[in-house]
Amino acid sequence: MKGMTIELGVKTEVGVDPFDKPIYETNYIEVEDVLIGQPSSEDLISTLDLTGKRIAYVLGIPKGDNHVWEDTTVRFWGKTFRTIGYPETGIQENIPLRWGKNVKVEAYG
Repeated sequence: MKGMTIELGVKTEVGVDPFDKPIYETNYIEVEDVLIGQPSSEDLISTLDLTGKRIAYVLGIPKGDNHVWEDTTVRFWGKTFRTIGYPETGIQENIPLRWGKNVKVEAYG
């Protein structure tokens, strides 16, 4: 199995607005070897019931990745997606392949 390179939106605080709320700028970085898969029917139903959001894909993130995957955007195949919830992860040493974290994404924009 081989993953592909996707672009991950990384937020950087660049100031505050008149209401003292932070203003962010998003820059995209490449993350290599990411698996892109279809969500299971169970994932589709439970996520829709809990969040009202429809999962488009589940991303398999390589072990050792330290990027922030919550509340951000990703781009691949010429489209933009938004992450849903928190990454699902396990004990890295007990996971057999190169990917140790799952991130759900929905179509965005």
